Amino acid sequence: MATNYDVVIVGGGIAGLSLASALAGNCSVALVEAEQSLAFHTSSRSARQLIPSYGPPVVQELTLRTLELMKERDQVLPEPVLTPRSFMLVGDEEAVRAEASGNMHTITHAEALKLCPALKPDSFAAAGLDSGSYGCNAPLLLEDHRKQAEAAGADIITGARVHSAQRIGSGWELGAGTEGFQAGVVVNAAGAWADELAVVSGVEKLGLQPYRRTAAIVNVENPLAPETPMVCAADDSFYFRPEGGQVLISPSEHVPSGAEDAKPYAGDIDKLISTLNSVTTLGIHSVDRSWTGLRTEAADGVPVVGFDAEAKGFFWLAGQGGYGFQTSSAIAELAAGLILGSVAPGSPESRTADQLAAVRWSIRR
Repeated sequence: MATNYDVVIVGGGIAGLSLASALAGNCSVALVEAEQSLAFHTSSRSARQLIPSYGPPVVQELTLRTLELMKERDQVLPEPVLTPRSFMLVGDEEAVRAEASGNMHTITHAEALKLCPALKPDSFAAAGLDSGSYGCNAPLLLEDHRKQAEAAGADIITGARVHSAQRIGSGWELGAGTEGFQAGVVVNAAGAWADELAVVSGVEKLGLQPYRRTAAIVNVENPLAPETPMVCAADDSFYFRPEGGQVLISPSEHVPSGAEDAKPYAGDIDKLISTLNSVTTLGIHSVDRSWTGLRTEAADGVPVVGFDAEAKGFFWLAGQGGYGFQTSSAIAELAAGLILGSVAPGSPESRTADQLAAVRWSIRR
């Protein structure tokens, strides 16, 4: 026999968990996750950096609102999610000028070297700095959302992959794992599997594409000072930042993938280490651990948030790309408002919703 809820959220990553915590207490909520643990895929493989100057304008707006909400959270809870950590872009003048936006400002070559002495002086010509960027304690944030959601009455079920979903009467009936659910609204927060869930549900897919992004924690001869910014190449060939006495590195690749439990390709990290050892004095000598996550994007690179145009009660919360954590609280706030019907037409929230809507022409392929 199916259990009844107002909303069933499919996906237990940062998108699904943040929405569950925003909705719980206002309506009955269940969150179902295919894996045995929450945040198993991309959300556990984040760079853990919130960068206001990163992404298209609507993403930057959502990032600033997310930071506001997280700062409010940090004022009342004992352990902070946010830690100030600047973001620095380096490269040739044209590339830095093209990539710098929003809250980023240009700095001199000497200022960049002072902020990150590990950079070799001849490895870059120009730099930009976003001093309003923050490091994010992703595990703490995920756990906080889980606790809030469950404390407000949400049910969270893991090991329950959705195998059937159909519109019945005024709502939806889902089969997930060995359990059945009925709900007025189904939220598709399935990450790399979002289009697959749409197909299972008889809903037109949006052409969402997962892309690989690999990272590693490495041991170095010359550790970075804790206050060193996250440093990113303007041509997207690498980024690195301090991670305790180690360094987190990434080749920033953007390689299409199927929906899968992605693993690093042999040689990718070795090639990156060679590159970084040529442009820095880090002296990377060994890899502690490495991983690959999937960043799922719509064709226009903007997250997809809103009710499907044709499938009543089917709500998209997908396509966050590399902006999942940095937009999570703002998107959850907006999505909850849309689902609960509290977003007023013509309001700033409504205008943001229009930019993220699942019906916008630019994501239809």
